[in-house]
Order: sequence, then C-alpha cells, then structure tokens
Amino acid sequence: MRIDVLPAGPIETNAFLITAPSGEALLIDAPPDLAEVLPGVLEQRGARLTAILVTHGHWDHIADLGRLQGDGITVIAHPGDRDWIEHPEVMADFMPPGVRVAQGKVARWVEDGENWEWAGQTIETRHVPGHAPGNVLYYFPVLQAAFVGDALFSGGVGRFDLPGGDWNTLEASIKRQIYTLPNETAVYPGHGPVTTVGAEKKTNPFVRAD
Repeated sequence: MRIDVLPAGPIETNAFLITAPSGEALLIDAPPDLAEVLPGVLEQRGARLTAILVTHGHWDHIADLGRLQGDGITVIAHPGDRDWIEHPEVMADFMPPGVRVAQGKVARWVEDGENWEWAGQTIETRHVPGHAPGNVLYYFPVLQAAFVGDALFSGGVGRFDLPGGDWNTLEASIKRQIYTLPNETAVYPGHGPVTTVGAEKKTNPFVRAD
C-alpha cells in the first residue's frame, strides 16, 4: 500500500491518499482546494477513489468533501460532528473569509471501537474527542499507521478552545486512545509532519505517558 500526504488549503491541512495494490484508493479528509489536486494524483497512481474517511468536522478537513464524493464513494465519519458536516454554515464564525465548504453526505456513521474492512485491510476506529466532539483516529494495523485528525501533532496537541473543545477530554483521549497503540505506530496528524506513538509518549511537552 502507498500513502501520499497531500497538504492543501490556507492552513496546510493534511489529506492522505492510501492506494491498495488492487487500485482502490481511500482518502482521509478533504481540505480546501484538494479537488483541484486529487484527480491528477489518482491518475498517476492508476487508482479509483472508493472511500473518504473524515477525522472530524472542522471546515479545513471537510471543505472539499462535497466536490470529491460521487457514485461508488462511501463517506465515513463520527456522529459527534454531524451538525458541522451536514450544516457547515454553523462554523462561519471561525472560518477564514472566502473559504467555501461544499457540503458532503455521510453514508456511514462509525462509533468508537468499530472494526471494518477496506481493500482487504482491517481499519479500527477510535474516538479521540477534545479537539472536536467527533474527532476519531483510523488505525491500520497492517500499515502500522494511525490517522489522528487534530488530536495530536508532532510535539503538540490540537486546539481545545474552539466550540466543542476541552483540554481535560483531549488529554484523556490521547492517553487512552493514541498512547495505547504500539510504540512503532506512525502517527499521521492533520497538520505538520509524521511522528510515532513512542516518540510522542517520550517527548510531547503537553501529554506524556503516565
């Protein structure tokens, strides 16, 4: 499997394209302007998009969702952020001027602990609230990779001062849902570089392992 990191939009939000040997492709998050870039990447990979996984409902992660989804593409998200995804206009107060969010339609709402299959791979969903009520991570055991949204960054954590955020909840979520993954797990955050569970447990200045 191949992982492409595709930062896009005014605050360089990471989208991730995972391409299976079968040619199936899965997209994690849909930041602004990604719709202009993704078709070319899919063509280069000889891949077809079959699923979009939303880590959480903030505007910078869903702005191009409605532009990218189509027939045969299943959109998956956590119901904690349903209002933001289905009614993105409610985020107007904390969106930059000029950003347009194309409303998407979620086909499957997933809960904490759900395991499901894509392209022959098992994906585990873990609920990691605190930055946003519906922030989830998607863990791919075969890839030893977790896509964590904005819960945890390399040397940092997600904001908890936006609507629905809470520091105590975020700290507990990171310890319970991210730091319990194997230390070698690659952590793909919504912004910035890739890190590992082990590195963050040792060096993250905000949340250290107990």
